[in-house]
Amino acid sequence: MKSFKQQDEQFVAHTYKRFPVELVSGKGSLCYDVTGKEYIDMGSGIAVNSLGFANDGWVAAVSAQLGTLQHTSNLYYTEPCATLAAELCRRTGLSKVFFGNSGAEANECAIKVARKYAAEKKGAEYYHIITLENSFHGRTVTTLAATGQAHYHEQFLPLTPGFLHAPANDAEALIALSEANKVAAIMMEPVQGEGGVHALEADFVTRVAAYAKEKDILLIFDEVQTGNGRTGKLYGYMHYGVAPDIVTTAKGLGGGLPLGACLLSEKVEGVLSYGDHGSTFGGNPVCAAGAVYVLSQLDEALLDQVREKSAYIVKNLTGAKGVRSVSGMGLMLGIETEKPAADVVSACMAQGVLCLTAKHKVRLLPALNIPWAELERAVAIIKSVIAEGVTE
Repeated sequence: MKSFKQQDEQFVAHTYKRFPVELVSGKGSLCYDVTGKEYIDMGSGIAVNSLGFANDGWVAAVSAQLGTLQHTSNLYYTEPCATLAAELCRRTGLSKVFFGNSGAEANECAIKVARKYAAEKKGAEYYHIITLENSFHGRTVTTLAATGQAHYHEQFLPLTPGFLHAPANDAEALIALSEANKVAAIMMEPVQGEGGVHALEADFVTRVAAYAKEKDILLIFDEVQTGNGRTGKLYGYMHYGVAPDIVTTAKGLGGGLPLGACLLSEKVEGVLSYGDHGSTFGGNPVCAAGAVYVLSQLDEALLDQVREKSAYIVKNLTGAKGVRSVSGMGLMLGIETEKPAADVVSACMAQGVLCLTAKHKVRLLPALNIPWAELERAVAIIKSVIAEGVTE
């Protein structure tokens, strides 16, 4: 009988370069492969498992919903969907939520809202959306066009037109680009995750936000990876003291189930009307029940811990042997190393720690509630691996 690794290689499309690990179970921030080997998970499924593996409260919330309604479609009202929307609006001050299944879908919704808003307010020619160089907004044809990294575009041209890319942290360049075009919206990630874990500078964000407000250009924050406590605040834009018109999120919101959300301010809450947009699975009651539980755990005490754990990692790795720099925010950190990042990740895996990469960096995205003992053990292993074989 074939192993599931062999079955996967035979029957699953070869779109992923998987690590040579066959995982079978997990609890908290520990997981185990088919041989019983234990790993400390410092990636949380690419910022998805906010509360780790098989969190008891999350499992109970999801299981209870599975026993009542697993799906109804959006033709009917369900309590988990309504509760989740209300809680997201309460915690952010935004007014309405559209639910989809992923970050790319949340961003697609934001783009549609922005273009319809601008067309109605200014004219159909105001359809351009400015994003940042080095950004990542999804893998659909439209969100690829929004992504400011040319190498993602090359095999799928022509992409959806109307996207312009400005350098991050250069407000003058972005404003000049906007003045030269008819712009509907500006979209940015507070921390560019896939682009190398770069946090935007505060002066840049506040300047762009003020400009957008002055010109009635919608300000969209893509919080697919940065949202739901990942940066040490509920959403990354909250670090900058600005008020977005639209916020998109996914990944950690469902705690392990597929769920995306596009949050709309009062300014744009009525832009989409009946039939303008939809999603068969969006707001699925099981996914929503899991997300309601996740949000219930993201209180100030947990967010304080996220910031404390971030500071611990940064302090221990900054200036360490073999480390060139540490970037990011909260528990979304990138480590630039003397050795190739892929080699560091492979060596850490051999020693029982699962890390990720982003561009040329080692990327850390542990569960927000990772126990201190496991975090300290993982950081010690990572630090040792980075230093090994590096000459002063």
